[in-house]
Amino acid sequence: MQAKPLHTFPTHIPQPVRRNPVQQKSLSLPTIPRAISISVPDTRVAIPAPPSIDIDDSITAFWDYQFLFVSQRYETTQPINLRIVDGTIPADFPSGTYYLTGPGLFADDHGSTVHPLDGHGYLRAFTIDNVTKKVKYMAKYIKTEAQVEEHDPKTNTWRFTHRGPFSVLKGGRKVGNTKVMKNVANTSVLRWGEKLLCMWEGGDPYEIESHTLDTVGQYNMIDGNNLEGYDKKYDVDIWEVAARLLKPLLYEYDSNFKLVEKQEFKIPDHMMIHDWAFTDTHYIIFANRIKLDVLGYDWQNHKLDPSMMNIKGGNELLPHIIQVSIKLDSDYKCQECNVKSMQNWKKSSDFPIINPSFSGKKNRYLYAATTLGSRKTLPSFPFDTVVKLDLVNDSVQTWTVGSRRFIGEPIFVPKGHDEDDGYLLVVEYAVSMQRCYLVILNPKRIGSSNSVVARLEIPRHLNFPLGFHGFWAPNETQN
Repeated sequence: MQAKPLHTFPTHIPQPVRRNPVQQKSLSLPTIPRAISISVPDTRVAIPAPPSIDIDDSITAFWDYQFLFVSQRYETTQPINLRIVDGTIPADFPSGTYYLTGPGLFADDHGSTVHPLDGHGYLRAFTIDNVTKKVKYMAKYIKTEAQVEEHDPKTNTWRFTHRGPFSVLKGGRKVGNTKVMKNVANTSVLRWGEKLLCMWEGGDPYEIESHTLDTVGQYNMIDGNNLEGYDKKYDVDIWEVAARLLKPLLYEYDSNFKLVEKQEFKIPDHMMIHDWAFTDTHYIIFANRIKLDVLGYDWQNHKLDPSMMNIKGGNELLPHIIQVSIKLDSDYKCQECNVKSMQNWKKSSDFPIINPSFSGKKNRYLYAATTLGSRKTLPSFPFDTVVKLDLVNDSVQTWTVGSRRFIGEPIFVPKGHDEDDGYLLVVEYAVSMQRCYLVILNPKRIGSSNSVVARLEIPRHLNFPLGFHGFWAPNETQN
């Protein structure tokens, strides 16, 4: 997940009088046999009208936000079959694995909590078999140096010793803390060459065995530039550490991990470098000014404040989709650069994707996670909708997951020659039930009532918090 730009004071959201969510009458819901979906009708208007929501009080919204970031301590030792609760696995769905990473743990057994961005990496894998039409699920923690230090496998207990760049431990200090940095490998996961790698922006990736999700170890790609251990040599505050983290160093490797190119850039400010693009001749780096208390982390009361991501009248300061156009001359020098918002979709959005087969080519369709703004207390985040933007005719179509349910990053699984020929994978977080579902959508049907192809249920004891980034890895026999 990207760090979000914030520059204003948040609107206050009242804290519930009673802290225990189990005692809240608003959370005593009847048993629901399966997940419910709401689809927005097929329309060509710029912004569809949001559906009404029955439950919309500040107490319920507060706890829904907390449940999206509930720690999951369990791991799987063997793959388990997921139960299909809606639809069927399509006959033409490609075989492969959807990998998703993100934080898994936010509280230890000694009274400390950490910011979601500092949570230990928890890797999830959904393997879809085209022959058997079964989906197997696995999940394990990435065994980083910090995870091994902070977790006792014999007692399955945790004690945080590194606070991370965004957190404060119980009895700890925000400035002058000599154990700040910890590589939690929770940000992204990708496969390059023959290696599956879990990434974090402040250090080397960790290599993972793709079938068992066992951690092979830290993969030293950037020899001499790894910042893990920096805190052991210097007693500095968070801003000095951040300044070193945010200096762009770009390395290009071929599929055999041979270094092809190395570039270093200097940006005269404290900015967050989270994403970039590249061409045959240029790197395109997006540098954002940010406020480090994204997601509303409050280490003193061990809660997250949803108002930090739902600023009243400040939607333009939250993440949204933009279009960047760069004009080069015959010598590949930049002559013009234009940045503009998508006029047909201005709501808070993140996780934009396209069909990966069209990467580096002119594309027509763009997909993203967004919100229809139907909840007064949570109008901007968390996301509850997948939006499909047609960049040719400026049309917008949406699929909405429903009341008191959220979604993460959508993933496109290509299967044909047409740009929207394939499937979308997205995780549904039914926080009111504390359940997770893997949802398969038909991109061609986004906006219609039959866009859901299948929904699969993750067992309750393996319910997991909001993931960050993932990718689809087709079976090698299909490549």
